[in-house]
Amino acid sequence: MPRTTPPPSPPPPPYLRIVADIRRRIAEGELAPGDRVPSTRQIAREWGVALATATKALTRLSRDGLVEARPRVGTVVAAGPGRAGGGKERRTEPPLGESPRNGRRQETESHDLLTQERIVEAAVEIADAEGLAALSMRGVAARLGVAAMSPYRYVDSKEDLVLLMADAAFGEAEYPDAADVPDDWRGRVELGTRTLWRLYRKHPWLAQLHPLTRPLMLPNLMVHAEWMLSALEGHGLDPVTMFDLHVLLYSYVQGLAVNLEREAQAAASTGLTEDEWLDGQAAAMNRILTSPRYPAVTRVITGLGDHYDLDLDALLEFGLRPLLDGIAGIVEART
Repeated sequence: MPRTTPPPSPPPPPYLRIVADIRRRIAEGELAPGDRVPSTRQIAREWGVALATATKALTRLSRDGLVEARPRVGTVVAAGPGRAGGGKERRTEPPLGESPRNGRRQETESHDLLTQERIVEAAVEIADAEGLAALSMRGVAARLGVAAMSPYRYVDSKEDLVLLMADAAFGEAEYPDAADVPDDWRGRVELGTRTLWRLYRKHPWLAQLHPLTRPLMLPNLMVHAEWMLSALEGHGLDPVTMFDLHVLLYSYVQGLAVNLEREAQAAASTGLTEDEWLDGQAAAMNRILTSPRYPAVTRVITGLGDHYDLDLDALLEFGLRPLLDGIAGIVEART
């Protein structure tokens, strides 16, 4: 009988081809430990795939121990990539081109373990590492290793998911027990302001969610409002003044925190650090400093020399002092 040629093997799915390419870059030293790997958006553009496919590729690399997500940095090459005990490569999925055994059973198990809490946790991880713009229901499903529509069994829409994420993030705020609460209103307001800033520092996407005129009605956000308003209560302030001061303090933190996410987005889209971007503005800055139109700007910036560093943490503390001094004047006038 004539020998028949077996049909060619089907090409591996796109996400595995992406995994293989990034794995090669790491193995050849093109990407070293600590280096950023392409983000989901960069992978989607470079390979012409959906964000969910890009997320699935990064999830595979993470499960294999090759990469790790760092909040506001992105996904980077892990130290000692792909090694776990005995120097053997850790494998949680079949190699490129192979089919998983018992794939249907594994997917069923993933579905059985799926909860709203797991979905929210996965979504927060994506937003922390890649920004809110990178979040999608398909991307969350890919990160959890379930079918694309599975999260909809627990969350109605992406908008609902974002609200659940925000409530969970604000719920991480830890305020002291009554015995450890500062005695004075100023100490309590300082503690509340710094607590909120730490949350925004950890989850910068929170500052992008809503304008002051459309506040989020979230139980865990109200915990913060309760802390701040109770600190201002009992000092002769009328309700309108108390609420205005609360909104002012909240907007102060939120206004600074907006820049955390925007800087991360700018770094991801341009590939430049803050210092590298500033270096590229030297010619434009020189035109301003040599123009007679801006004498005060020229004097101040020239006087700064190389000693100024725009540190948002330091700026928060610097601005908080005069802000509280102003509130103290209002409190003293009412008592």
